Amino acid sequence: MMANPYQQYRKNVINTSTPQELTLMLYNGLIKHLKLAIQALEEKNAEGTNNNLVRSQAILEEFMGALNMNYEVSNNLYALYDYMYWRIVDANIKKDKGMIEEVVGFAEDLRDTWNQAMKLTKGRQVVNQ
Repeated sequence: MMANPYQQYRKNVINTSTPQELTLMLYNGLIKHLKLAIQALEEKNAEGTNNNLVRSQAILEEFMGALNMNYEVSNNLYALYDYMYWRIVDANIKKDKGMIEEVVGFAEDLRDTWNQAMKLTKGRQVVNQ
């Protein structure tokens, strides 16, 4: 059975992206699912809220599992990801929009920092070539 064109496009994007670009995509996915959870919560859609928060947790688990713990920064990131993860769990139990918004703020800061680091690295690669 042939995948629809959008699914094929997404598969191609993932297969041809650098690890840095994939990380950025994960941050964007995390933010997207957190915001969809907020929207579902506001619409009193418990299933939509839960599904999007669980997806957010899975992305954070992916981040935590991918860290190279030989670096101090990885330990710090792990602690932050772990905090975000458990805030999402609490938010899901309590249906607390403020907790989700707190995690969105962390996720957006991490995404923006990662994006800046990618731009700086690209600039250095061009200079070094």
